[in-house]
Amino acid sequence: MKITAATKATIGLCLTQIVGWGTTFLMPSVLGRHFQRDLDLPSEVVYGGITVMFGVGALFAPRVGRLLDRTGARSVMAVGSVIYALSLAALAFSQGLVTYLLCWAAMGIASTLALNTPASIALAQIAGSRARQAIAILAIIGGFASTVFWPVSEALEVIMSWRGVLLVYAAIHLLVCAPVHLLVLPGRPSVAAQTAVGTSASGLPSDRTDRLFVLLAIAFSCGAFIFTGFIVHAIGVLRGLGHDPASALLLASLIGPAQVGVRVIELLFGHRYAISSSTLFAAAVLPLGLGLALLAGGNFAIALLCLVAFGIANGLKAVLRATLPLALFGRAQFGTYLGRLALPQGIVSAAAPPVLAAVMAKYGAEGVLAMTFVIATIAFVATVLLVRTSGTIR
Repeated sequence: MKITAATKATIGLCLTQIVGWGTTFLMPSVLGRHFQRDLDLPSEVVYGGITVMFGVGALFAPRVGRLLDRTGARSVMAVGSVIYALSLAALAFSQGLVTYLLCWAAMGIASTLALNTPASIALAQIAGSRARQAIAILAIIGGFASTVFWPVSEALEVIMSWRGVLLVYAAIHLLVCAPVHLLVLPGRPSVAAQTAVGTSASGLPSDRTDRLFVLLAIAFSCGAFIFTGFIVHAIGVLRGLGHDPASALLLASLIGPAQVGVRVIELLFGHRYAISSSTLFAAAVLPLGLGLALLAGGNFAIALLCLVAFGIANGLKAVLRATLPLALFGRAQFGTYLGRLALPQGIVSAAAPPVLAAVMAKYGAEGVLAMTFVIATIAFVATVLLVRTSGTIR
């Protein structure tokens, strides 16, 4: 059986995205305590590296999106892998605050070039009408990054210290990820992907796209704030609602299966219903779950519903962040739109953990739930207006 270019690209990008997430965003969960001890840094600074990465990446995202439309993803993502390798190697030799944060800033640039958004753009350019399924597969497999890299990081650290672990990860980016990007991705977008845009793929006139973009940016940015911030504080919120540590950990651990489960459903059955249906469902289930938790989150069953709702919404959003703009705006300027959307999402993702930490410290778990519920409701309203403006999105 002949393997298509789209299949090769999907398999290759699944590998590089697992590596990308596992060696950056998820890495401090295991190695953070060693950074704190050996570099004499407070935990806020150690995890603040992730905030720096998101913030710097957001600033570069619009320009990189336009570049991907023009040149395709192969060289851009390969360069991103090289920058990952250099920044991780530099982090292995860091000695204090300044060098530590500079390395995370470099990883922010690399992430804009090689993580998540570029991968979605690459699949949209290659997979054509099957982009929705390909992006769903990417989201499913990418969800296993922690499953792979948390135990790997723990095992390697025992053998070679955290500095050695980072050098191994740098080598993987340089010797595995960069060649994979060069081998599985085409040099330039196809002719079909570069056709001129007078109307979007959904048939909307171009003069309505500005309003759609604003509504989409509001909905996605609100979602990014909740998903990035709440996941960091989920166990603390549950404990603040009265759940014992073991129950809080059990409940929080259900977010992952809920995310993966809904992505599998989207992959298998997504072609049978409109993207607008998935969008409205994801937007509605999040404030419903948060609202129930705000009213009676100390009840185990209610907390369970909240966490499962959160996982479902986050799991769908991971797919919709790419497939919905693709359906609305088409492939020709998909990278440009996705890059512009990534700017506000990156900024709020960077701000969310410390903002919710401050709310948690002052107002407790109820304050976090109240704030996220209001933001989720704003996202829901923006989504309803978006669907009403665009009509049924296939």
